[in-house]
Amino acid sequence: MENRRTFIKKTALATTAITMPAFYACGNQSENVMPKISLAQWSLNRAFFSKKLDPINFASIAKNNYDITAVEYVNQFYTDNASNEKFWDEMATRASDAGVQSLIMMVDEDEKLGDLDDGKRKKAVEDHYKWVNAAKLLGCHSVRVNAFGEGSLEELKSSLTDGLGQLTEYAAKEKINVILENHGLHTSNADFILDVIQAVNNPYLGTLPDFGNWCLSAEWGSTQTIKNCSDIYPPHEGLSKLLPYAKGVSAKSYVFDANGNDTVIDYPKLLGIVKKSDFDGHIGIEFEGKNMEEPAGIKATKALIERVWEQL
Repeated sequence: MENRRTFIKKTALATTAITMPAFYACGNQSENVMPKISLAQWSLNRAFFSKKLDPINFASIAKNNYDITAVEYVNQFYTDNASNEKFWDEMATRASDAGVQSLIMMVDEDEKLGDLDDGKRKKAVEDHYKWVNAAKLLGCHSVRVNAFGEGSLEELKSSLTDGLGQLTEYAAKEKINVILENHGLHTSNADFILDVIQAVNNPYLGTLPDFGNWCLSAEWGSTQTIKNCSDIYPPHEGLSKLLPYAKGVSAKSYVFDANGNDTVIDYPKLLGIVKKSDFDGHIGIEFEGKNMEEPAGIKATKALIERVWEQL
């Protein structure tokens, strides 16, 4: 368990990152080294859902089609084999043979880890165990889960502290992190998420800050179209606060202009925060645009990250 002093230190660092000018922030990133880039499987969700692509080949697709050697899986494409250890061993072998590192299993279960009902919350926790086990077999370092639930913020803090605490305790035994992504409503409130993380007080509970998904008025939190969101948490503030606990960063992308810049997300500002921080993990491409084919969107996002990073 992580002691209170360590948490206070991390929280202070997160707060300082928001108010401190960028040129004062000292990070570990070398000015001349490009970032480690991974591919989130959701970037190809249309192709996988339509069966145009086979999820079993995801690692080799990332390597052969996009020259990306680290991946983040989505559990929705593997539900039939969730508890099949032989399948996950084969998937691990496929990734290894392709020279690809498995990083995260993205888990979207129907049950809510913050359910106010004790029995339903316990079931939600237990239903996540199989994905922790799959992540372990794949060689991932984390499972990304959703901190959803219904109720007041005070009620949710209590229920999520319990649900996430139970799940993290289980995952920690397997040396797997449980990480939280801003996915709308209270989960996009960085202050609330930090309160929950500190209440759980386990170093295996962390974050996966997403460049998008800061909508506080809608579940899943997409900020692709501002008109669909009446309340947005400032992305630069949320990213700064969640980075000290981050096990990964999700580089959401939506729409590109003629110069290859995302028209929704301020990549120079957000990547600048990452580069000046102590974060040294992977930046995961998660293309969600609708006006561009997925392969083109992935390549455009990769090119944007590399170009902006070099210019910072």
